[in-house]
Amino acid sequence: MSTDTDDDSGSHGCKAPDSDGEVAENIAIVAFERKMDTAEDIVDGIGDRYESIDILEYHGDVFEEYWGEYDCFIGLMASGIAMRKTAHLLDDKWDDPAICVVDEELTWAIPITGGHHGANQVADDLASMGAVPAMTTASEAADKQGVEKQAKALDAHVVNGDSTVATNLAVLDDELGPIERLDGPKAVLVDDDVTVLKRNKDDGIVLGCGSVAGADVEQFHAAWEQALDEADLDRDDVEFVATGTRKADEEGMLAAAEEWGLGVIAFEKETLEGFEGPTPSRSKELIGWPGIAEASAIAAGSEHDLLAEKTRYDEAVTVAIGR
Repeated sequence: MSTDTDDDSGSHGCKAPDSDGEVAENIAIVAFERKMDTAEDIVDGIGDRYESIDILEYHGDVFEEYWGEYDCFIGLMASGIAMRKTAHLLDDKWDDPAICVVDEELTWAIPITGGHHGANQVADDLASMGAVPAMTTASEAADKQGVEKQAKALDAHVVNGDSTVATNLAVLDDELGPIERLDGPKAVLVDDDVTVLKRNKDDGIVLGCGSVAGADVEQFHAAWEQALDEADLDRDDVEFVATGTRKADEEGMLAAAEEWGLGVIAFEKETLEGFEGPTPSRSKELIGWPGIAEASAIAAGSEHDLLAEKTRYDEAVTVAIGR
């Protein structure tokens, strides 16, 4: 069975033709015959988030037969089966398809290979169907954004994959800081511990965003629309959303960003302190954080400057615009 989605507005994909495969767009569910109903449920539940999602009936050589044809396999089976049947096929994490296993009751979604290259993404999507995503990649376990996840949020891809070992360690130690953005023409000489990201499309603007706890998706939508309208901009101009780590799990913001097809970058407090905005903020006095909307818009911008200072909407969502 195959399902191709014509409307990719809900897709997580940001893969360019020369991408290293950081995201999953083409999925195969590998299932035993007795579990086909569950496989169909998965297609119905998350199929519209991908370019295609196929169902393959399990046999001993199914992974080997279709290896390289899909970005990620969802193994509807015990993790031991998936590991034994794919171990000899694994070669390079930047080229191998990702693998995520899930049980028939959709209780657990377990990325076993390619966590940063599609499996974590699939596990997150299966969470919308009730599965608990059991992620073991270090940055996710520490609730931090690794460079692959940042690349996805920025609609970019990693050019030199081996460098991510060093840069993700820096993420874990809070030593990486914001991504440096360079506009060319320019030649850049880097060491092996510098991760290079390449944009998948032209520059846009960044929405720096803060909010009260529990602000809902419609409040974020209304705030963003109003901020863009006042700046004579529209949705197509927005490249991504930036915020602080203390707001990174706001469900309303994440849902609003997903509906707009945007990624979210979250900055640590120490980073935002170096990019404090011009508008006074009570948050510094109350909780010790600089104003999140302006600081995150400045930190994320290519020239670290503001296109529009922060405005508060509906007493719930604060938005600033970075260039």
